[in-house]
Amino acid sequence: MGLPLAALLLESDGHEIVWAGICRKGALGTRRLSRTSKVEVLPDLARAAEIVKPLAPDLVVSWFWTTKVPRAFRETARLGGIGVHPSLLPRHRGPDPYFWAIDAGDETTGVTAHVLEDEYDTGAILGQETLAIDPSWNAWTLAKRLDRPSLRLLRKTVRSYEKNKTVVQKSQDESRATAAPQPTDDDLEIRWSWDAARIERRVRAAAPWPGAFTEIGGKVVTLVRVRVTDTFPRALDPGEAFVREDGIAIVRAADRAVELVEGRLDDDEAALDHAALASLASS
Repeated sequence: MGLPLAALLLESDGHEIVWAGICRKGALGTRRLSRTSKVEVLPDLARAAEIVKPLAPDLVVSWFWTTKVPRAFRETARLGGIGVHPSLLPRHRGPDPYFWAIDAGDETTGVTAHVLEDEYDTGAILGQETLAIDPSWNAWTLAKRLDRPSLRLLRKTVRSYEKNKTVVQKSQDESRATAAPQPTDDDLEIRWSWDAARIERRVRAAAPWPGAFTEIGGKVVTLVRVRVTDTFPRALDPGEAFVREDGIAIVRAADRAVELVEGRLDDDEAALDHAALASLASS
């Protein structure tokens, strides 16, 4: 279940895909996969279990399937179900580990192959790969950088099952578990009382969508890219904006200041460059 790319790669490895549930309409590779496998787009897995059970699959495999996989569906396969999560479990369990890894200032993250259980991201760990987080990456960049390790680990794990190797299962350490829910509006609203580095991480963590927002010049602005700076008038209070002689708008934070580089007006896809942001800040 999930995106077709994983099923196509598993198929190229020699595995038979007896059924595939695609998580969104128009997903790249759906038509190609349907030539060799039974494919259903946006399936109800509780209902699909009755269809899949007679096919007697060995293993249920999830890659970018974004909802819970019911027990009844997992039990259609004699070996149960596995998936790959884009974090180093048990850290950042939940639907948006990219946001929380960047926001927390993690230096490394990674991907985890794990057994699917009734609760999200709680199953035994089957394998992991790590990835250093570049401090310039936003959430989208991090997500793309984790795609290849995720697929590599998925294929390696499925291959282990196929060869009847003893797949080592390691229980997750609940004392180290952290949650990674979808950020709320409260999470996305910038507090200028924070340190500048924390604000910069929050902006990167939310970029490019949904974006972290604030009010500038009486308008709600989503900030997509900012920079921490030590060049600002020391008389400013946190939250006060100023346009420097170089034309860059800055906003004072608790310790330093933040340069406004790129953004957009709330609910508007049109980009605002630094000059447009400076114009708003001076209005």
